[in-house]
Amino acid sequence: MVRPLDASVRSIRFIGIWLIACLVWSGLDHSVATADEKTPKAPASEPASTSSLLIGSAQRDITPPMGFPMSGYFHERLATDTRDPLFAKAVVFEQDGTTVVWVVCDLVGITRDLYEEVVRRSESLHGIPSKNHILSATHSHTAPDYKAHLVRHLRGEPNENEKGNAGSPYAADLIDGIVGAIADAISSKRAAKLLAGNATQTVPVSFNRRSVMKDGSIRTWQGESNPNRLRVAGPIDDQLGVIAVVDSEDNRPFAICSSYALHLDTVGGTRWSADYPALMQRAVAESFGDDVLSIFGAGTCGDINHSDPSRKERNSCEFIGHALGETLVEEARSIMAESIETPSDATPQLKYRHAVVPLPLQTPTKQSIARAKALIPRAREGEKIGFEDLVAANRDVQLDRLRNNPAWIDADDPANVWPMIAWKGVGDHLPVDVSTITLGDELAIVFLPGEVFVDLGLAIKRHSPFKTTLVIELSNCVETAYLPTHAAYAQGSYEVINSRTKPGSGEKLVAAALSLLRSAAADDAPAKYETLSELTAR
Repeated sequence: MVRPLDASVRSIRFIGIWLIACLVWSGLDHSVATADEKTPKAPASEPASTSSLLIGSAQRDITPPMGFPMSGYFHERLATDTRDPLFAKAVVFEQDGTTVVWVVCDLVGITRDLYEEVVRRSESLHGIPSKNHILSATHSHTAPDYKAHLVRHLRGEPNENEKGNAGSPYAADLIDGIVGAIADAISSKRAAKLLAGNATQTVPVSFNRRSVMKDGSIRTWQGESNPNRLRVAGPIDDQLGVIAVVDSEDNRPFAICSSYALHLDTVGGTRWSADYPALMQRAVAESFGDDVLSIFGAGTCGDINHSDPSRKERNSCEFIGHALGETLVEEARSIMAESIETPSDATPQLKYRHAVVPLPLQTPTKQSIARAKALIPRAREGEKIGFEDLVAANRDVQLDRLRNNPAWIDADDPANVWPMIAWKGVGDHLPVDVSTITLGDELAIVFLPGEVFVDLGLAIKRHSPFKTTLVIELSNCVETAYLPTHAAYAQGSYEVINSRTKPGSGEKLVAAALSLLRSAAADDAPAKYETLSELTAR
């Protein structure tokens, strides 16, 4: 198994070189501006004294009804049963006038439409700034495909299967569930402390799914049965990041947060399931009590899955969940015991940093768009289409929607594979969010959009100035799809075909994240801002 901090691969070296160039413009103590920043501002200095850290957590059930479409694959599936329920799990952090909301949903992704509607309602109800909200998806492949239903709901249009109703009842329930989890977490706030650590996952459950072939090409999902396969193409991250959220009064945990880089696609079929994090929740409940939440954020696992290329058998959801659950519980117990042995009266300071990073979109040709428009309806009618051709067609239709919002697309068009409102016709760049939560010099949580290659997450961890750093993907938007390394774009295969942004986009996110982390570590309030247009021109 490749240890993350020992990974010595070409893409890691490339990222290091790329970061030097990126940090010239980003500055080590400078935040990237949000899109509405027009002129430089000098925010107030960080508070000199630190008050108690308040934390609340809560969950709401967001399981859809039977018969609702499922997400995760390139063909239609309708749910027939529930293996385990889906949840929206919220954590609210508050200290010295700063409040940050983090919600993890058992969904394949957070569309920008869902993010903006939830944040609009939460900000209206609680007065928490919109940029202080982070919505992450676990990336379960046995979760709902809610996109079209959500768009119809937001537009007040009747759902195609519910002509008598305006919009989709489940879309409303999904929004209400997430907003309700936030409200419940706010109402449960109490004085708390965060205890963090990393544990090595010694039982092998994750594997890099890209392989080097004898002809020098890179291919995804190749096992030892393929005689042309030479070796694995990249590393894994075998570190399970763990954060115990402990009540300051009774020293009992009420939430255990964690992150691990492994695709949530271990169940399959047509039953709703949160995938292996459901087993981690069970392990936490059995060890610490039924009222203790396990809150799992997906690590950078764009090129990581559960299939060992050296074996024909795949690890089951139960095997993975039990293995990670044992590691999680053991590490949580260890860091809590260490806290009791070496107590501290100091209250570390909570800091939140946020950046909007414009990622350049790819440009599909008119010919590829026309081909995609013709191909997708044929696939929906049951015609066998090559997998990579279908992936490319979905990509080109979505890119056309993002860049141009063409008149031919509407919610009922059979080729409209990605209905959207917020970012339709957004232009040449996607204005994605990068956020960091830090506590003292011990803990940092980094939130990135999209499905990020593991090398990029490892680069952030390697250069982070904090003792423990968790890097969580699929936050605040899923429209980027995959975010490979710059080197991987030249290598090709599935993840590159299923990307939306140009080469170098992942490295831009790494540079922005490190800039925010170093700003927080240096105890500097961001004093310089660069506007979105200035960054776009670079």
